[in-house]
Amino acid sequence: MDIKWNENYLIHSNDIDYKSEARLSVLLALMQRTADADLERLGATRDQMIAEGMGWMLITMELRFQRMPKALEDISIQTWNKGPKGALWQRDFRIMDPEGKTIAEACSIWALVDISKRKVLRPSAFPFEVPIKADDSVGEAPDKVKIPEDTVMQEAYLSVVRYSGIDANGHLNNSRYADLCMDALRKEELDKLLIKSFKITYQHEALAGDEMGIYRSDSVDGKLYFRGQAPDGVSYFEACIVTG
Repeated sequence: MDIKWNENYLIHSNDIDYKSEARLSVLLALMQRTADADLERLGATRDQMIAEGMGWMLITMELRFQRMPKALEDISIQTWNKGPKGALWQRDFRIMDPEGKTIAEACSIWALVDISKRKVLRPSAFPFEVPIKADDSVGEAPDKVKIPEDTVMQEAYLSVVRYSGIDANGHLNNSRYADLCMDALRKEELDKLLIKSFKITYQHEALAGDEMGIYRSDSVDGKLYFRGQAPDGVSYFEACIVTG
């Protein structure tokens, strides 16, 4: 069995923004789809995972760009499991153009959870054999996003989790958080925005009907910080965009 898994995708017209580049949320969704396909070939389909009472929870993702994929461009996404680190799992990704040149890379940290108890499970609880490739890496396991304490955060807008954002697990899909960040930027910022990296840490699941205040910073040394926060102060996520 191949240790790495590869999926090919076409960037369709509904996957792009007004600059004819792939939306950040689309790339996160395609990487999630590729990781799902990698696990499904091992027998760990969604139905089988539910039968086992297990699910995957993305903790932190760091995505670094050489450039953004463009409209109608064929890309391939390669992923592999780097093995557990304590109670967590490490998974890497490469996004390549039709010539096989890397245009983006990502490191991610996942937790295996008991879906009824919302409890993190040890890697040994996973009932499927997972091929591990630890000798290929696109970087160190990402630390959680930490917004510096002296960073001034201002509320950009209020978002409510609705039908368009929830997935089969009943919560806001991981990829949609990128849209929450991008929607906090002004048009003049987006016009000149060149994303070098995007990093996000998920802290609390958001369910249908939840209100989320989206906060952002001004650019600090080329870094933009974002936070999604409930009215009671609970933090849903923190993220950082590094610009070029």
